Amino acid sequence: MKKSLIALAVLAASGAAMAQSSVTLFGVIDTNISVIDNIGAGKDDKYGLGTSGLQTSRIGFRGVEDLGGGLKAGFHLEGEIFGDDGNSSGLDFKRRSTLSLMGGFGEVRLGRDQTVGYVKTSSYDVFGQAGYGQFLGWSSWSAVGPDTNGIRKSNMISYFTPKFSGFSGAIGYGFDEQTTGSLGEYIGGYVAYDNGPLSVALSYDQSKLGAAAAGTTAARKIDRDTIALGASYDFGVAKVSGIYQQVKHDEAGRNDVKVNSYALGVSAPVGSSGIVKAQYAMYDQKNVVQGRDAEANHFSLGYQHNLSKRTALYGTVSYMDNDNGSTVGLSGKGMGTTTPVSGESQTGFQVGIRHAF
Repeated sequence: MKKSLIALAVLAASGAAMAQSSVTLFGVIDTNISVIDNIGAGKDDKYGLGTSGLQTSRIGFRGVEDLGGGLKAGFHLEGEIFGDDGNSSGLDFKRRSTLSLMGGFGEVRLGRDQTVGYVKTSSYDVFGQAGYGQFLGWSSWSAVGPDTNGIRKSNMISYFTPKFSGFSGAIGYGFDEQTTGSLGEYIGGYVAYDNGPLSVALSYDQSKLGAAAAGTTAARKIDRDTIALGASYDFGVAKVSGIYQQVKHDEAGRNDVKVNSYALGVSAPVGSSGIVKAQYAMYDQKNVVQGRDAEANHFSLGYQHNLSKRTALYGTVSYMDNDNGSTVGLSGKGMGTTTPVSGESQTGFQVGIRHAF
C-alpha cells in the first residue's frame, strides 16, 4: 500500500489531509544490542537493547499543497520512537512540528525544529549524529533548562534560501515568550557551499538558557554561543569529513565554560552493499568542571551492510578516553544513564538493524 494512502487513512478523521496535494507517512525503526562498560561509581558494565544506533528512530507525517504560481504550503510533524520499550512515556512531535511556505524565494518555516546553527554543520559527522560513534560537540555542557544542547528550539521562525551557484544559507529566530528579559531567546544562521564533491558550511548561533538553581527560585542565566565549521570532500573511493566547533557558556558569577571540539572522519564503500566508517573526535573542555581543564579523545569504527534500500545491518565500536576529570560518556539511546567516573575511559559496542519506511 502506498505511504500516501496510509497517511490519508490516519488523518482522515480530522479532514486535514484531504486539503493536501500529497501527504506522506514516513519513519525509521532502529534497534540494537548494546554493551558499555565503566558506568558510575561502581565502574559497572551494562548490557541491553538500545535504539537509534545508525539513525534516530522516528515516525512522522509531511504534506505539501500546491497553491499555484510556484507557491507551496507544507507541514511536517515528527516524533521519536523508542523501539526497545514502545515509547513508554508516550509519543510527541518534539523532533519537528512546523508549517512552511515555499517558492522561488526559498522557504519560511514556523514551529519547533532543528536550529539553523545545527542542521547543516552537524551533517559532516560520518556517524550521522546517532549511536556510540556520533560527534558529541552538541552536548549539554552546562545543563540548565530545556534544549541546552543547541540542537532544537521551540517557537522558531526560520528562512532557508534557495541555492545560488552552489551557495545557500539560513537564518532563524526563536521567541523567548517572556514578559520581561529574554530567557529562552535564540538566534542563529549558516552559510554553505555545495558543488560536486566539495561541501563546506559555517554556522553561528546564540541561545539564552536558564533554569532555577538548586534550592532557589532565581534563574541561572547562561548565554550559549556556538560556532561550527564543517567540510567534506568525496574522492569517490572514500569521503573525508571534518568539523571544528566552539561552544562558550557565559554565566554570571561562574567561570565561563568553553569547549573546543574537533572531528575528522572517513567513510568508504565496501563492495556493492557495505560502508565502513571511522572517526576521531576530541573535546577540549575548560571549566566544564569548574576551575579545571579536561579533555576527552573519542575513537569510533563502524560498518553498515545494506540488505536493501530500506533495511541495513550495522555494527559500531567506540572508545572514549577521558583525562583530567573529564566525564564525557558514549551516547547510546535506550540504555539509560551511561556516564563514567571522572577521568575513566569507556568502551561501547552496538550491533543492530535499521528499517526505513
